[in-house]
Amino acid sequence: MAFPVLATYRLQLRDGFTFADAEKLVDYLDDLGVTHLYLSPILTATPGSEHGYDVVDPTTVSEELGGADGLARLSAAARARGLGLVVDIVANHVGVGSPQHNPWWWDVLRHGRESAYASYFDIDWDADPSGRIVLPVLGSDDDAEQLAVDGETLRLGNLVFPIAPGTGAGSGAQVHDRQHYKLTGWRTGVCGYRRFFAITSLAGLRQEDPAVFAATHAEVARWFSENLVDGVRIDHPDGLTDPGGYLVRLRELVGPRAWIVIEKILAVGEPLDPSLPIDGTTGYDVLREVGGVFVDPSGAEALTELASSTGFDHDQAPELLRQLKIGSMTETLASELRRVCRTIAAAAGADDPRLPDAVTALLTNVGVYRCDYQNLSQLLSAAIARTVAQRPGLAAPLEIVSTALAASDEAGARLQQLCGAMTAKSVEDCYFYRDARLVSLNEVGGEPERFGVSAAEFHRSNAIRARLWPRAMTTLSTHDTKRGEDVRARIGVLSQVPSLWTRCISRWEKSAPSPDPLTGLFLWQNIFGVWPADGEVTAELRERLHAFTQKAIREADWRTSWADPDAAFEAAVHQWLDTIIDGQVAGELTRLLTQLAPHAHNDALGQKLLALTVPGVPDVYQGTELWEDSLVDPDNRRFVDYAAHRAAFERLAHPKMRVVNAALRARRDRPDSFLAGGYLPVLARGNRAEYLISFVRGHDVAVAVSRWTMRLQESGWGDTVLPLPAGTWTDRITGSVWTDTVRADDLFAELPVALLERSHG
Repeated sequence: MAFPVLATYRLQLRDGFTFADAEKLVDYLDDLGVTHLYLSPILTATPGSEHGYDVVDPTTVSEELGGADGLARLSAAARARGLGLVVDIVANHVGVGSPQHNPWWWDVLRHGRESAYASYFDIDWDADPSGRIVLPVLGSDDDAEQLAVDGETLRLGNLVFPIAPGTGAGSGAQVHDRQHYKLTGWRTGVCGYRRFFAITSLAGLRQEDPAVFAATHAEVARWFSENLVDGVRIDHPDGLTDPGGYLVRLRELVGPRAWIVIEKILAVGEPLDPSLPIDGTTGYDVLREVGGVFVDPSGAEALTELASSTGFDHDQAPELLRQLKIGSMTETLASELRRVCRTIAAAAGADDPRLPDAVTALLTNVGVYRCDYQNLSQLLSAAIARTVAQRPGLAAPLEIVSTALAASDEAGARLQQLCGAMTAKSVEDCYFYRDARLVSLNEVGGEPERFGVSAAEFHRSNAIRARLWPRAMTTLSTHDTKRGEDVRARIGVLSQVPSLWTRCISRWEKSAPSPDPLTGLFLWQNIFGVWPADGEVTAELRERLHAFTQKAIREADWRTSWADPDAAFEAAVHQWLDTIIDGQVAGELTRLLTQLAPHAHNDALGQKLLALTVPGVPDVYQGTELWEDSLVDPDNRRFVDYAAHRAAFERLAHPKMRVVNAALRARRDRPDSFLAGGYLPVLARGNRAEYLISFVRGHDVAVAVSRWTMRLQESGWGDTVLPLPAGTWTDRITGSVWTDTVRADDLFAELPVALLERSHG
């Protein structure tokens, strides 16, 4: 029987951390208070994969992780403690970077259209005039001349490809010309299959085909039929041809009681389609709201001015983002754009040389990842209207687009798939590394132009979620977040001290001038976000900062990029980073951190308690029950020192561990209050009321957190009070008992948060 999902704990499995290692944590996670272990992808991936999203055999459980037997043992161990399993599954794509490890892809390359698996992949057979599958995997087209025949394979360095039967005679180049695939340079801008965004090593699957769905989900079905797993997280369903249809088939496969959440990034104000047979999203919308209420809106003007002084014009940010979307469409995703336009022209029976321009302009006006869900059916019409108003000359090609959408489901699906890829590449993978106003806002699901979240918006969103999606996931950190939750909380405190931060940047830039002021402002915040309390930068932290810096400046695609790295600029930035670590600025960073750390911890505890108690099912990302300092992947997938975490749990003195354990235990003890109890704001009274966020879950749980405590440091709470509902309320964390109206300075005397349970009344 499936266990109800009340709270999950995400574990990143990989070579070095297996099912057996997870099994050793079952007792600790049970004591911590979660109900389910939430596993990263467990199907067979590319050997040595660090994440598991490059599945090469969706029919088997990874032997590197322990295989099917290891999964069964982990499930049994969890169930013996009253826990269950949730597994992350990858439906949209498989790994093809090493073709020899993917038997389906290998067979397609070997046999072409005659392969039994040719229909499994979303292949663009028209990308090459000769009908070969274009594989943009070479440094340049000329590299094909260096291919060598090795038995039944073609080889070039570490690249290995199959040879079709009867075509192996002659030189490597001659043999290559006879294959069902064509190896080209990656700069050609042509790819013969739908990719995951622009990642050539991940090829899209056609889950709309019942045979493909059956083949790729047979192992998933076994997990449920054998009662090994209670739920699944679906990676990037927006990339599928028909996400709604896929989720209907998945629900039929796993049954009505299985917990299903999807990695769906919602724009601010975008509702999740209520017709989907799922429990909700993986919680990026909650992450934005929970973190946002701790951002002090009074800091917006000064931080905007600071960013402007480095060359970032915040008023022009929408235009910058539009240009980034156009660039991602016409350059990074040029192959996908051409395919969409061919599909549209064929469906409409008409073509227009302005069609690529029209499609590009249209998608920049959509504003969400994908707008063909039932509840968003009018968004594309509105986007067409905006595009025609902006550019009347595109009315005719847009009429072709509308005709194609009416005539062909394929045209509509490809347009939507391109929209999601464009959004990801331009926003999360580029713009979020350029906007340097307050980088804690630059998070997946976030909108940095919105400087935080008001209490009014926060309460309203939670009330709606309690009504419509009470079992959606809530989270603060994932394997995809740009910065860990505590790093974001620390950076967010800068919104409370914008003048102080501005003075620091001015002084530091004189002592250690950055090679580029805007790049410097972006990196200064991240350096501060992970700076050690004792000021001692270890060799490991130095390496991590350099790795983050390299990724950040290349993702920004401003002074350097992945495609065209500027070695001189990058060397200058890395030298600058070492100058900070080894110079006098290091001491000033430590002193600033000493001053602000209590307030960063305040916000970290506050957002953690909120994430664990607002409507939804919370996930505790591995290691985040203690302070954490993760940056973007792969940094956030580092191994966790669970011996230290066990020791901290035994002492139960660490404030974050206390908050996490208390909230998770409360969820276990009062599941109805959290899953079905609704949400009601509780309004504080007094001259500092806005510094307190409070609400009631069900009839017997009240939550209160403080915020913006830098100001409180001088003024105190004054006459601020929290009027509690009738009854006697005990703080689950501290043991304090309250009734009626409680003074805020008394409520938060020990910790800046309170989790109250009503004992009677």
